[in-house]
Amino acid sequence: MTIDNRIEVVLIDDDPHLRQALSQTLDLAGLKILPLAEAKGVAGQLSRDWPGVVVSDIRMPGMDGLELLGELHAQDPELPVLLITGHGDVPLAVQAMRAGAYDFLEKPFASDHLLDSVRRALALRRLVLDNRSLRLALSDRHELSARLVGQSTPMLRLREQIGALAATRADVLILGETGAGKEVVARALHDLSGRRNGPFVAINAGALAESVVESELFGHEPGAFTGAQKRRIGKFEFANGGTLFLDEIESMSLDVQVKLLRLLQERVVERLGGNQQIPLDIRVIAATKEDLRQAADQGRFRADLYYRLNVAPLRIPPLRERGEDALMLFQHFANEASARHGLPPHELQPAHRALLLRHSWPGNVRELQNAAERFALGLELALDNSAPDGNPGAPVELVTGGLSEQVENFEKTLIAAELARPHSSVRSLAEALGIPRKTLHDKLRKHGLTFGDSSQGTADESD
Repeated sequence: MTIDNRIEVVLIDDDPHLRQALSQTLDLAGLKILPLAEAKGVAGQLSRDWPGVVVSDIRMPGMDGLELLGELHAQDPELPVLLITGHGDVPLAVQAMRAGAYDFLEKPFASDHLLDSVRRALALRRLVLDNRSLRLALSDRHELSARLVGQSTPMLRLREQIGALAATRADVLILGETGAGKEVVARALHDLSGRRNGPFVAINAGALAESVVESELFGHEPGAFTGAQKRRIGKFEFANGGTLFLDEIESMSLDVQVKLLRLLQERVVERLGGNQQIPLDIRVIAATKEDLRQAADQGRFRADLYYRLNVAPLRIPPLRERGEDALMLFQHFANEASARHGLPPHELQPAHRALLLRHSWPGNVRELQNAAERFALGLELALDNSAPDGNPGAPVELVTGGLSEQVENFEKTLIAAELARPHSSVRSLAEALGIPRKTLHDKLRKHGLTFGDSSQGTADESD
């Protein structure tokens, strides 16, 4: 059991008369008191963020005040502890002050002296906790920035949302394209929450065969089905006290979705073949690359489960919406890869930067990380400029060489990339590139490109 954070003073004295008198003094001053007759077990009931102070007699049977001080400061050295001493115990009190006691009161003492000391200790405690919160917030912000690299507006907004949701108990639905970093966001939510010391269990529902998904998620008892010889603890039960990350939730069958909905609503799990309902204290973070509302309208996803999950949605912006974050991420991953392989880091050249910014990154951060690894290894990089819908476009090549060679390749790449876009005529293509049509024709011949190389090659090239 934990002492309620609304309690401001824990008062410990084995003398019932003195304990009652001191309780009345503190209570009349408007303070919330918890009077106790012994010190044993008190330390275990106080959390590190408890906002109160402890007032304790030194000489008590069982655990005395000095032992209590040692236990309290072992778990929180900044917790104010006021000790009450009898006449002649001043040397003992001095020892206690050296051990870290906030103050000591020698019997008999005036009520005002007690109140003044308690109020000063409470003010100090509030300051300590405020500083801790500030340090934690700054640390979390730094940790998030290191995990989710980028300074674009969408990424700043995403980090703010993660910071706000992490401290809550709400289940979260992460929306993002393939390779956008859904598991990275899920781990950040877990690590910045009060569940950080509990398990983080990740499971990809799309990678599980339909015949085993229920056993994997909910567990089973012996004899639940053919081959079930031993009890199996499911992923939900294994994640108790922590977070379960369920990726590709859209791939779950409607039958499994029913059981998941019940679990989310009642916070209990029942193993296959069993009757016992096992209480769960878990946070569920689901992720999908699909529009679940559309899937629900089409009957492929339960609407009630969608509404249950969509309370706290987090959308991860695709890399193509993040502007120059691509450059920052590319250099970050390239430097990491260089250090990992014991190679000197390579700097991005202007032509590289332009090509990286122009690339649509259909594979998002995962694709970029792989490209950065190749770049760090000194390999020639070719980026598949497929659109997010899977339609192939012009390949983008990162080249090395002299300035004139880089400029030539850069020009060819820009024209080829524009050719891959839908254009009704050469005129619209020239306008998109910002050059006259005659110049465009010259450059097409120079680089061995034709308007017919694109998907709209049947259009009138002479226009």
